[in-house]
Amino acid sequence: MRVNAFSDGCLRILMVLAARPEEQLTTRQIAGLIDIPYNQVSKAVLRLGQLGLVDIQRGRTGGVRISTTGLDARPGSILRSLDEQPDIVECVRADGSACPLIAGCRLRTAFNRARQAFYDDLDHTSIRELSASPGLTRLPMPRVP
Repeated sequence: MRVNAFSDGCLRILMVLAARPEEQLTTRQIAGLIDIPYNQVSKAVLRLGQLGLVDIQRGRTGGVRISTTGLDARPGSILRSLDEQPDIVECVRADGSACPLIAGCRLRTAFNRARQAFYDDLDHTSIRELSASPGLTRLPMPRVP
């Protein structure tokens, strides 16, 4: 099981915002804190906003703040929402033909069960709990030009 870079970035953004729930941060500040390029942070913030996990205020004095929903969200649920890959394995060859084992293969089902177990295990904690580390609140705020 592997979490893609976009989903990883989304979880990192939520953790930084949850560590400072009263603060409104810019996407540039967030990018500096989690060492992810600004354009990727911007895309992730927009998606998190669509999911209701962050509140976004646009404009010169705008920024991002975690929502109550975001604080209480479960990583497994977030990853399910962000997961756009229907199956872990592709049962189709590069030429478009089906795998010759597909008729009797149970591997895809086993992988899907494993992915579900992975998400289920992550549902036992919240973003608020993951962000309770004092180390997150002490991250130095980067200077933004």
